[in-house]
Amino acid sequence: MKLPKEGDFITIQSYKHDGSLHRTWRDTMVLKTTENALIGVNDHTLVTENDGRRWVTREPAIVYFHKKYWFNIIAMIRDNGVSYYCNLASPYVLDGEALKYIDYDLDVKVFSDGEKRLLDVDEYEVHKVKMAYPSDIDYILKENVKVLVDWIKHKKGPFSEAYIKIWYKRYLELKNR
Repeated sequence: MKLPKEGDFITIQSYKHDGSLHRTWRDTMVLKTTENALIGVNDHTLVTENDGRRWVTREPAIVYFHKKYWFNIIAMIRDNGVSYYCNLASPYVLDGEALKYIDYDLDVKVFSDGEKRLLDVDEYEVHKVKMAYPSDIDYILKENVKVLVDWIKHKKGPFSEAYIKIWYKRYLELKNR
């Protein structure tokens, strides 16, 4: 499949390990694609939950997906600073329909003041049994939590202030042309 180019809009679909659709984001603007990564932005993007509920994102958010890491990163740009929501998830695949990944329940939230929280551990433990997550997936996810925390600690990639400024500026340029 041909990679989407800067300014294109794509759909993002999150699935659960059992193959069920979890959540869909419509019209994510692509800012950059490489062989292994996609950077985009959601701004007042329609989100549909698996039960049919719909809502719209409130603020611009830079989204980062990678084909080698088992997480994706959402940098929410708010008046009080940037906060992050990081999903522990499979590397993404891109097909003619959408960017797709499997959400593995665990999340890391980074508040604008730098506080970090590991979320949904109970949900992960329940789904690990219910959906029979293989032990290698469990190991990979736990190792990727360590990688993610290291990125946060060292302000790597999307956790860098300069990164957010560059991509938010590019989004505004594309939006206003």
